[in-house]
Amino acid sequence: MNNINTLGELIQSGYQSKSIKDELRQNLREKIKTGKPIFEGVHGFENTVIPELERAILSRHNINLLGLRGQAKTRLARKMIELLDEYIPFVTGSEINDDPLKPISRFAKDVIAANGDETPISWLHRSERFFEKLATPDVTVADLIGDVDPIKAANLKLSYADDRVIHFGMIPRANRCIFVINELPDLQARIQVALFNILQEGDIQIRGFKLRMPLDMQFVFTANPEDYTNRGSIVTPLKDRIGSQILTHYPETIKIARIITEQEANLDEVQSDLVYVPSLARDLLEQISFEARESEFVDNKSGVSARLSITALENLLSTAERRALKSGVDKTSVRLSDFMGIIPSITGKVELVYEGEQEGAAIVAQHLMGDAIRTFFPGYFPKIEKLEKQEEKTPYSDTIEWFFAESGFELLDDCSDEDYKTILDSIAPLDILIKKYQPQSEEEDRYFMKEFILWGLVEFKKLSKDRMTEGYQFKDLYGSYISKL
Repeated sequence: MNNINTLGELIQSGYQSKSIKDELRQNLREKIKTGKPIFEGVHGFENTVIPELERAILSRHNINLLGLRGQAKTRLARKMIELLDEYIPFVTGSEINDDPLKPISRFAKDVIAANGDETPISWLHRSERFFEKLATPDVTVADLIGDVDPIKAANLKLSYADDRVIHFGMIPRANRCIFVINELPDLQARIQVALFNILQEGDIQIRGFKLRMPLDMQFVFTANPEDYTNRGSIVTPLKDRIGSQILTHYPETIKIARIITEQEANLDEVQSDLVYVPSLARDLLEQISFEARESEFVDNKSGVSARLSITALENLLSTAERRALKSGVDKTSVRLSDFMGIIPSITGKVELVYEGEQEGAAIVAQHLMGDAIRTFFPGYFPKIEKLEKQEEKTPYSDTIEWFFAESGFELLDDCSDEDYKTILDSIAPLDILIKKYQPQSEEEDRYFMKEFILWGLVEFKKLSKDRMTEGYQFKDLYGSYISKL
C-alpha cells in the first residue's frame, strides 16, 4: 500500500479513511479475537488496568490515567502505538498530516484543487504518530494550539487577517496521532480551558480567525492524585470531557514486582555473569518498596515508585561488582551486608513525613531494610518470640550462646569471599539451622541464608549489630550492652 504515490492511485486502490479512534478500536478487536498479546511488557495490570483500558479504546474515549508515580502510566500510553495501522497516507508537505481523502487544512485543499488525482501523497509510519508533552506552568496556548506568525506573514506578504499566517502548535501537528499530556494538573487552568473544544467538538480556535479544523486525535492524559492538592487540579469541565478515567496501582505481589524490576534494570552481561544474586536477596529487595509504602516515616500519598527497586537492584549488583574487582575474583555472590550499597537508591525515592525527616533519610532506609527482614524471617525459619522462658531452649539458643562464648565477629564490607565464608562457617549452629529448616535451599544461597539468620536475630533483639567505618560488628546482645556501659 505504501508504494502508492498519488491521490488517484490511492482512490483506485480502494483505500478507506477512518478516524484514529476507529483505527485503534478495529486493531484492538482483531488482537482480542485472535488472542494476540496486548500491552506486552506491562505486568500486574492484567486483571485491573488493562481490561479498563481496552474498554475505553473500544468505546472511542479520550483517556486519563490516574495514579501515583512509577505506575507505568506513560508506558501504557506508548504501548497504544502498537494498535495503530502500520502506515497511513497524508498529503505531501502538510504540517498537520492531512488525510488525502478528507483534507482539513487550507494548504491541503489548495494542493488537491490544483493537482487533482496527481496530488502527491506520502506515508506516515505508526512510530511517528506519537506526541508527548509534559505539562509545566510555562506552557502556553500558542505552544499547544498555535498563534499568528509575523515572520510568515512578512515572507508571504500576507495580511494578519489571512489564515495562512497561522503557525500551528503541537496539537494540530499531532492530527491523526496519539497525543499524551503528562501531569495534566500542572497545566494552568486557562490552558486547560483551551482543550475544551478539541475534546468535545474536535476543532481549534486561534486568535480571532473563523477557523474550524475537526482534528482527528486520541488524547491520553496522565495525572498524579497528589497533584490535585499540592500543585494544581484538573478543571471540572475538562474532566467531564474525558471519556474514561483509569486508576493505576503498584505491583500487588513480590513475584510481579520482581518481573518488573528484572525487566527494567539496566544490567550488562559482564555484571550479570560476575555477580550471582540469590532468590531471597531479590525478594528482600522488592519487600523494601512494599515496606516503604506502609512505613510511618514515608508519605504514602506521594507514593513509592517502582524505580526504587530497579535502581536498588542496579546498586546492589554494583556493590558486589566493586568488591569483586578489588579482590580480583571472577565470580562473587551478593551478601546481605551489600544492601548498605542501596541506601542512595532509597533516599532519593521516598518523600518523608516530619517524623522521617527527624530520623534522617539514611536511617529510614535502614529501618525499611530491617522491616523487610522481619517480614520475611518467619517464612524461612521458626518465629522468634519476644518473651521466652529463661531456661527454655529455642532453635536459636546454640547460635546465641556461640556469640556469648566467642564475643562475636567483624564482617568487613570488602573482605574476600574466602574470608567471608570462613567467618560464617565458624558459626556451626547456622549450618544446623539451615539443614533443618531450609534443606532444599541452593548451595549457592547457603551463605546468604546464614547472614540472613544473623540479621534476623538482630532485628528480633537477640543479637546486636553495630556499623563500623569499614563493616559490621555482630555481638551477643548483653555483652554489647555491658561493653557500652
